[in-house]
Amino acid sequence: MTLLTTDAETLAMDFLMEDLDIPTADRDFFCIISTRDTGEDWYVVEIGVEGLPDKWALQIFDTGQCDPCYTFISPMPAGEDVDLAEFPTRIAEVIVKERAGGMI
Repeated sequence: MTLLTTDAETLAMDFLMEDLDIPTADRDFFCIISTRDTGEDWYVVEIGVEGLPDKWALQIFDTGQCDPCYTFISPMPAGEDVDLAEFPTRIAEVIVKERAGGMI
C-alpha cells in the first residue's frame, strides 16, 4: 500500500484526535504544520494548535498504521499556560499535561 501525503495527514490527524480524546467540535483548532516523506516507507506529520507554538510529531507508515509513540514538542516551560485561556477546556488540559511532560 502506498500512501499519498494527504492520506498520511488524515490518518495522523484522526489518530491524534482520538488518542487525545478531542471533542469533534474542537478539532478545527488543530492543523497540519508539515508533512515529510522519509523515503523509507513512512511519513512524519507534525500537527499543532492554531496560535500555539506546541506540536506533535507522528510517524505514519505506508501500511496506514500510526506509530502510537508520537512526540510532543514545545518551547514553553511546564506551568506556562496563560496562552491557553482562549482555548476550549479539553485542548487546554491536553497542552498543560503535555507541557508538564505527562501522559494524556
